[in-house]
Amino acid sequence: MFHELICHPDTPSGAVDGIDVAIARPQPGVLALRYTVSGRIAEVSLAPPSAPLRAGELWRTTCFEAFVETAQGAGYYEFNLSPSSKWAAYHFTSYRDGMALAELSPPAIITGANVTHIDVDALIYLPPTEGLWRLALAAVIEETNGVKSYWALKHPPGKPDFHHADAFVVELA
Repeated sequence: MFHELICHPDTPSGAVDGIDVAIARPQPGVLALRYTVSGRIAEVSLAPPSAPLRAGELWRTTCFEAFVETAQGAGYYEFNLSPSSKWAAYHFTSYRDGMALAELSPPAIITGANVTHIDVDALIYLPPTEGLWRLALAAVIEETNGVKSYWALKHPPGKPDFHHADAFVVELA
């Protein structure tokens, strides 16, 4: 299943033409994502490759994000996926409340880039649950000139807010 991220109207990008995300749930407890960024990739700030370590504040530069609600009323998870292979995972009990580190297996992240595209593949491991998962997918893109753009499946009114309930628009069985 493919979805297109939309650039927030207040944060246009001079380097990125578009971002598509392929989504799959190949087995219980696994979310597979492929973010594909197209544009002038030399103008996108990318962290250098590193060991796959948990790190904070990855959203301050180019970062791909997934928000996953695995069960109604059980809060949601936030995953920050850096092209460097660093990552972060949090659990929230409700909208921006009750944030705690999510004690989950580290995601697998593989990045490939050329002049016109960046592909970031991620396998995210969650507790297996029955029923639908609701997803909000997003990206922060920092350009080499320091300009940032904010991309999501859907933006609520106002400033970019990837946690907002209106952003959770994809359902996976």
